[in-house]
Amino acid sequence: MVTDTGVTPDMRPLGMWDPETDNRLVCIDVHDETHDVKSFTLASPQGKRISFEAGQYFLFEPEIDAEENGRCYSISSSPLRTNAITVTVKRVAGGKVSNWLHDNLKPGMEVPASGPMGKFNRPKAGKYLMLSGGSGITPVMAMVRELADKAEPVDVVFLHAGRSPLDLLFREELSVLARRMKGLRLVFLPEVLTGDPSWPGLNGRISKALLSLVVPDIAERNILCCGPAPFMAAARAISAELGVSPERYLEESFDAAVIDDLPASAETPSVVATYKVQFAKQGKVLVVSAEQTVLSCAKKMGVRIPSSCANGICGTCKSKLISGLVDMKHDGGIRQREIEAGFFLPCCSRPLSDLVIDR
Repeated sequence: MVTDTGVTPDMRPLGMWDPETDNRLVCIDVHDETHDVKSFTLASPQGKRISFEAGQYFLFEPEIDAEENGRCYSISSSPLRTNAITVTVKRVAGGKVSNWLHDNLKPGMEVPASGPMGKFNRPKAGKYLMLSGGSGITPVMAMVRELADKAEPVDVVFLHAGRSPLDLLFREELSVLARRMKGLRLVFLPEVLTGDPSWPGLNGRISKALLSLVVPDIAERNILCCGPAPFMAAARAISAELGVSPERYLEESFDAAVIDDLPASAETPSVVATYKVQFAKQGKVLVVSAEQTVLSCAKKMGVRIPSSCANGICGTCKSKLISGLVDMKHDGGIRQREIEAGFFLPCCSRPLSDLVIDR
C-alpha cells in the first residue's frame, strides 16, 4: 500500500528511544564470545531507534530473588547501527547480575534498562591509543566499530590485554578490522600463554618499555583506557611518565571509585549537623552528618546498597526516598522524572533532614 504522500508504511521513520521515558529492552540475540563471556543484543520492544555515543553504557536492573539489582554494562556495538545495542558481559564469580544474564536472558525476554549514560567519549579528531584490559574492551570496541562503519582515514593503535590468548575478546573480529582499516594497528598482550604456547606475539603486562616500543608517539595521541583498576592505574602512571598531558588521557571504570568522606576544610564549622537515616526494609538506622554522602556512611555500617561508580554517573544505587530532603549533585545517573517520583542517588546525596529510605 502507498499513502497519498508516496510513502509505504514500512518506509516511515521509526520513533526514537527516549532516555527519560523508555526503560525496557527486549533481547533479540545471544552468542558466546569466549568461555566466560557472552554478547547480548537488545532492541526497543516498540522498534524505536536508539541513539548513543560510542563509550556510553546502559544500566540493567533485573529482578533477582525478589529484589531489584542494578549493574552497568558498556555498549560494544557501533552507534551507527541504531536498531539495537549489544552489551558484552563477562561471567564473574559471585556476580549476581552477570551470572543471571548468562543463565537466564534469552531471545524474546524483556529486561528493565536505563540509558544511554556516560561521558567516556572519543575526541572527534586526532590520533588515538586505545588501551583495554579484559572485559574493559567493550566501550573502546564500540569506538573501533564506529570508525570502521564510517570508513574514514584513521590513526589508531589498539592494545588489548587479557589473561591468556583464549581470553582475548573480539580477537578474530579485530584482526579482520585491522586488515580492512589501514590506519588501525593492533597489539594483543596476553599475560600468560596458557592454552596457546605457540603464541607468536608479545606477552606480559603493560610497562613503560612496552608502550615506548609499540607507541613511540604516545605523547601525541588521545588515550582512551578501560579495564580493571590495577591495569588503569598502571596505564595512567606510564602515560604520564611518557609525556601524555592529563587532558589527553580519558578512562572509564564502574568499580574503581573509592567511597570516602570528604576531608574537613579549615572553613568547616566545628559543629556539623547530623541526621537520622532509616533503611526501612533492612531495619537499620544510621546517624549521618551533613558532610557525608548517604552511601559512604551506609557502606561503612554494613547497609546493603548496590553501587558502581559512586559519583552520580551510573545510577546503580538509585533508591526511593520515602521521606526527608537531600542535597543531590548527580552527573546524569538519574532522570528528572525519577527525581519527581521520589528517587535519589545515595552516592552523591547528603542529608538535609532525617531520612527514611525504601531499602
